[in-house]
Amino acid sequence: MELQTVLLIAYFIILSLIGFSAMRSDKQKARRHTRRTPENTLMFIAFAGGALGAWIGMYAFRHKTKHLGFVLGVPLLLLWNAFCVLWLTDQLSMDWLHR
Repeated sequence: MELQTVLLIAYFIILSLIGFSAMRSDKQKARRHTRRTPENTLMFIAFAGGALGAWIGMYAFRHKTKHLGFVLGVPLLLLWNAFCVLWLTDQLSMDWLHR
């Protein structure tokens, strides 16, 4: 497996862990009534590659599951992330063919 592909996979795994942790952290802050993570930040993490972790975190911690923007938005961003992985993987393999 090419180094670029390994780095791409590592990127999405790390962002998914960050998305999961962000949902957990925001849920804990909500319970304690302390300063929360902005919703835009949570969505940006999902957009940037952490949608799988954010989606799992939403349901694992029952957080943001009543917000339509998250219930619809995070799965759509998961599709976006999957598209990006497939497209980037294709681009990396095409680059390898042209060397």
